[in-house]
Amino acid sequence: MNCKNSDKKKVDSRKPYEMTETNLLNRVKLAINPKFQDWVLFKNGTYIIFDNADTIPNLESEAIKSMKEFGPVYIGGSAGDFGVTHLNQTEGWLVSGHGYGMYTYVNPNELKSEKPNDVEIGLFGRNKRDLDSKEPIIIHINRKVK
Repeated sequence: MNCKNSDKKKVDSRKPYEMTETNLLNRVKLAINPKFQDWVLFKNGTYIIFDNADTIPNLESEAIKSMKEFGPVYIGGSAGDFGVTHLNQTEGWLVSGHGYGMYTYVNPNELKSEKPNDVEIGLFGRNKRDLDSKEPIIIHINRKVK
């Protein structure tokens, strides 16, 4: 018996890519404009930048509140909209949504396509943000040095 892939379709044998928290943190640090020093990073790569962190008594609880308010995806409204930014300092993209200062890092290895378009990247990042909103696990809080 001869088993051949007669359609010559490429079989995807890659395992799903999972970034370590350290690798994710390092990528996000490179993605963020250095002028922004106060931000909170969630487990799936979503982070929130705070302009007025000095006036916020508990940055962790404020980040979770913002994530629960602006993180969930609702198709057909502004919560489903996204923008994609191609990064220069590290590989990957940032996906923005309707929440001010909220971005999600997407690494190229997380996507199945070798040459993804902005829609694929945006939908993937939006899904990661939705995951962070459902289980808001903070892995890093960055504060500017006084």
